[in-house]
Amino acid sequence: MTSAPHRFALIQRVLHWLMAVCILAMLFIGVGMVSTVAPKYLPLILVHKTIGVILLVLVLIRLALRLHYGAPPLPADLSRPMRFGAKLSHQLLYGLMIVMPLLGLGMLWAAAYPVVLYGGIQIPALLPQSDLMHTLLWNAHVYLGFAFFALVLLHLAAGLFHALIRRDGVFESMSLLPLRDRVTQAK
Repeated sequence: MTSAPHRFALIQRVLHWLMAVCILAMLFIGVGMVSTVAPKYLPLILVHKTIGVILLVLVLIRLALRLHYGAPPLPADLSRPMRFGAKLSHQLLYGLMIVMPLLGLGMLWAAAYPVVLYGGIQIPALLPQSDLMHTLLWNAHVYLGFAFFALVLLHLAAGLFHALIRRDGVFESMSLLPLRDRVTQAK
């Protein structure tokens, strides 16, 4: 590769936005699950487990694509603390996208609940039944879920900052549509 790309590859952008919608849905479904004992609880669990496993597979694909295609460089005039924040927040996002589904699966296995997804797909237990382990994993899943939600909000705020304030091409590098052309034409 002779020069760095100005945008992420189309497949990277599509996966980003697909996963963004799914992650937001997961966060709200998770809150709905812990706040109800209504009969709606069981379908929410099925949806939550299924999307969680799908997201785990998709994030691994995204990481492989990131290694293959790389990423556009950040703007040269971006301050050192902002560069550090961007790098750290992305590492945390990727880490949580991997850890959260694994914690959820482990929590279910430790409670001896079968992990059955849509279509009757069953994932065999990889952990023994343990009430203590279930409690630890449940607490980690819940509290990291709140941290994940906060990090998603920070990521959204940073994206809007780059799109609306700095207009430096960072948001456009991940957008599905060429926003930069529309902004330039509006001036």
